[in-house]
Amino acid sequence: MKIIVGSENPVKLAAVKEAFQNYYNDVEVIGLKIPSGVPDQPINDETLKGAQNRAETLKEMNKTENLNADFFIGVEGGIVYQFGRWFAFGGMCLIDKFNRKSFGTSAHFELPAEVTKRLLNREELGFVMDEIMRQKNTKQKMGAIGYFTNGVMERKDLYIPGIISALVPFNHPEMYFRDEHNDN
Repeated sequence: MKIIVGSENPVKLAAVKEAFQNYYNDVEVIGLKIPSGVPDQPINDETLKGAQNRAETLKEMNKTENLNADFFIGVEGGIVYQFGRWFAFGGMCLIDKFNRKSFGTSAHFELPAEVTKRLLNREELGFVMDEIMRQKNTKQKMGAIGYFTNGVMERKDLYIPGIISALVPFNHPEMYFRDEHNDN
């Protein structure tokens, strides 16, 4: 099983590998730096759009460069406004070699107002957290979720269930990927 992820972030690559190993043997994960086509700090639908853009770009690269991959995955961290509050989450888009597409999301966790204000000004969560945590490149380590859960959950742990959720349609393709011309 060859999987290409639209990122070189080792946390995202490890999450994809761990999620896919629940269903497939001999999982190979390759990361390629692919632009998301959305702002560096995605807000609301931009998060899933960025994940989709990455996966679609990889699918096209697979054709033009004969990469021979089975899945193309975009993983995008973003924020969403729900129930009068701002939450951080990861959005995932999976496309397979047959051009079947699905989406998933990680758990959502509430952000404090001081962080949200900066994100709405399009500062990237990773950079804001680097400043708060007084560390560098936290998005390739524990991430914001690691800080806010006091280390109980790290970014990889946050993303794995989202990727597994995105795999749901591929586990039951007869229910999800029916002929587009069939109205059932």
